[in-house]
Amino acid sequence: ALRRMIPDTKQMDKAALLGRVVDQVRHLKRRASEVAQQTPAVPPETDEVSVEFCCAGDADDDNSRLYIKASVSCDDRPDLVAGLIQALHGLRLRTLRAEVSSLGGRVQHVFTLCKEEEGSAGSAGLNSLKEAVRLALAKVASPELVCGGSPFQFQSKRQRILELHYSIMSI
Repeated sequence: ALRRMIPDTKQMDKAALLGRVVDQVRHLKRRASEVAQQTPAVPPETDEVSVEFCCAGDADDDNSRLYIKASVSCDDRPDLVAGLIQALHGLRLRTLRAEVSSLGGRVQHVFTLCKEEEGSAGSAGLNSLKEAVRLALAKVASPELVCGGSPFQFQSKRQRILELHYSIMSI
């Protein structure tokens, strides 16, 4: 059975065949891992904003860098990217990397941001920065909704329409 599954093994002895099977399995595992890393994330159905600190850069003198990973999932619209960029620039954050995935009218943006700090910000300063980023992105992602609670999760337009449709059908 193994000879039929693995190419070019018709004239091999059992030991060589088993060695070839092990090599083939390792190759397939590597390929599956590569494909999994390249496959973009599917945006969730709910509007979500998350912010987390990645790491702090080396403090050479009094200047250090703070790295932030921020993620926004919401309905796609023409002015969304411009609003996100404006919100991040308003907080004096520099975008180092941006990843976008979109499917069926939903979009997910994942940003790696950098904030250069002078002196030490302390935990209160870091928490207020984290909350400011979260609020700014939430306002852009879902401007019609009131932001309150952490993490922000809202119903998507699709979910609201389906609930309305099913509530009318049940009447």
